[in-house]
Amino acid sequence: MNITLQKIPVEERIKMVEDIWDSIAADKKVLALTAEQRAELDRRLNAYEVDGNHGRLATDVMADIRRKL
Repeated sequence: MNITLQKIPVEERIKMVEDIWDSIAADKKVLALTAEQRAELDRRLNAYEVDGNHGRLATDVMADIRRKL
């Protein structure tokens, strides 16, 4: 398949990528975590729970970003 991707409109290419990503995400068996990934996620979750700082609301963060634009 030798298609020049630039000939496809950007919106269509974005949709293709989204569809591909959704098809990958739907296949849970392929996305199994390695032992190292699971350990890193456990480490990060533990650090989050110990820290006690639960961050900010997404709406507040987005408002700050919009003010800076």
